[in-house]
Amino acid sequence: MNPLIRKASAEDMPQVLELIEELAAFENEPDAVNVTVEVLQKEGFGDSPLFTCFVAEMDSEIVGMALVYFRFSTWKGRALHLEDLVVKESMRGSGIGEALYARVMKYAKDNHCKRVNWVVLDWNEGAIKFYERSGAHIDKSWWHVGMNEEGIRNYLKAKDNSN
Repeated sequence: MNPLIRKASAEDMPQVLELIEELAAFENEPDAVNVTVEVLQKEGFGDSPLFTCFVAEMDSEIVGMALVYFRFSTWKGRALHLEDLVVKESMRGSGIGEALYARVMKYAKDNHCKRVNWVVLDWNEGAIKFYERSGAHIDKSWWHVGMNEEGIRNYLKAKDNSN
């Protein structure tokens, strides 16, 4: 199976959003996706795109995608963050994920990135084994930290009230 791996276009975003929603369901968060096709098109395909997306296409159907963006490491310099890599459930195990992963690594190399970072759920054993086989280092000593939109508002409100 040889999928066509290419850079996504704005017109691909409806199918990309379907994959994002499939990933959310796989990760037991089926109602967590708030992003829309319009947001993906605006933020990924304008004067200053926030991300690059690669898609895997088979018979004119998008069956996988990898979404990445640049970040900066104070220790290393230019880095690439792999936000999501997902393959349609019916196509998993066919090599499509590895083809997308290889394209991401080539993109990182071509753009002189010092490293590529991503997160993986601790129960996603298939992905963990794949990443380990690829030579990736899984550092279990760091905790993934984040704050959602409501948390940001609450923090700033509390901060403003304390002054």
